[in-house]
Amino acid sequence: MQMNRFPMAGALCAALLLAACGGQDSGDKKDKATIPANPFPSTYEPYPNSAVFITNATIIDGTGGLIDKGSLLIRNGKVSAIGTDLEMPEEATRIDAEGRWVTPGIIDNHSHLGVYPSPGVSAHGDGNEISGPVTAEVWSEHGVWPQDPGFTRAMAGGITSLHILPGSANLFGGRGVTLKNVPSRTVQGMKFPNAPYTLKMACGENPKRVYGYGGGKYPGGSPYSRMGNVAGYRESWIRAADYKRKWEKYANEGGDAPMRDLELDTLKGVLDGDILVHMHCYRADEMAQVMDISKEFGYKVTAFHHAVEAYKIADKLADYGACSSMWADWWGFKMEAYDGIKENVPLVHKAGACAIVHSDSDVGIQRLNQEAAKAWADGKKIGISIPEQEAWQWLSLNPAKSLGIAEMTGSLEPGKMADVVIWSGNPFSVYTKADQVFIDGALMYDRSDAANRPVMDFELGQPGEGDMK
Repeated sequence: MQMNRFPMAGALCAALLLAACGGQDSGDKKDKATIPANPFPSTYEPYPNSAVFITNATIIDGTGGLIDKGSLLIRNGKVSAIGTDLEMPEEATRIDAEGRWVTPGIIDNHSHLGVYPSPGVSAHGDGNEISGPVTAEVWSEHGVWPQDPGFTRAMAGGITSLHILPGSANLFGGRGVTLKNVPSRTVQGMKFPNAPYTLKMACGENPKRVYGYGGGKYPGGSPYSRMGNVAGYRESWIRAADYKRKWEKYANEGGDAPMRDLELDTLKGVLDGDILVHMHCYRADEMAQVMDISKEFGYKVTAFHHAVEAYKIADKLADYGACSSMWADWWGFKMEAYDGIKENVPLVHKAGACAIVHSDSDVGIQRLNQEAAKAWADGKKIGISIPEQEAWQWLSLNPAKSLGIAEMTGSLEPGKMADVVIWSGNPFSVYTKADQVFIDGALMYDRSDAANRPVMDFELGQPGEGDMK
């Protein structure tokens, strides 16, 4: 928005009217109306941190490397150095990690924390805007409750960043938001700085179940079938392409600006390559069809979520370049999940595709390392031998890639954010727990020190059996 261009009150009113109406101007190119790219910017600031020198650790670097008896230097909130034979600066705090493991922080690229928070009551259910099958105009960040106790429980499981998505009732469910897993009074204070926006889409049973057949919650609406699903996508992309052309014509030729449309703003952002598509899709044949639709309209699906049949088209996913964000072993709870297999994740990885282990659960997110360990072990049983340090990419670097933040986090490389977990042992063991969690170099969780275990405001004065505050 261009209010700062109009210092006088009358001109300010004109600017406000211009923005509200989608923007009309006199054709002067310097004052053209625009679609705000980031109207709710991140206000995230790293918590106070100091230099930390972790030594004598088994380090998984997140890129596939393993360092025995390694050291990691954190300075100014960044990874400063990693390797062996490092010298500790005088100002650094030394942590002897003998017998322990160090990894990049876990990134869950499919979470509903904050929009389906605890307590899980209907008043807190803000993850699905089920008023229609196409709701690309809604943004999950506008439903996130920062006080959700699930955030700190996830932190105790080594989660340093997470992607909050709308639910899967809709063909187009709305925008997702990537968060740093830190306590904040506002969602903007958690927003991962400079992370791209995402768009949640869904295929298969959910949209037609909600709006169509079987006495859905909103019966009588479209879609009723998978045919209706595809028609709904295509109709929306056709409208978005026309909207994009109108804005491009206005940018090049002037005249009256198009009327703003929040739904089409989001879809245009996808067609412009600025917003990443994350698509709930179970069946292999439907994923293949969605890839064809994306080619028809010139966009890209960044990641297919759940993807329980990804193993059937792993080669196609590798060629296309989409990630598959999967569970270790959830299957069979509806027909489109019936053909899931436990070896899904390692088979996708073996084909050279981008494999991710996600939670989609306020409980599973607390032990996502164990979910990855299950998938790794199931692959090993059928002869797919993947080094543990390579499999860790399912939890850090690959989800970072799917969210467009891999240049900033996801691995322990110098210059990247110091999102680091010190584990009590091998993180692929069910007996291992996160001892310490650093986010941008700040110690946010310490299992041995109650003073370094954050508590949400909502929890204060609330009893919790077995809970330590």
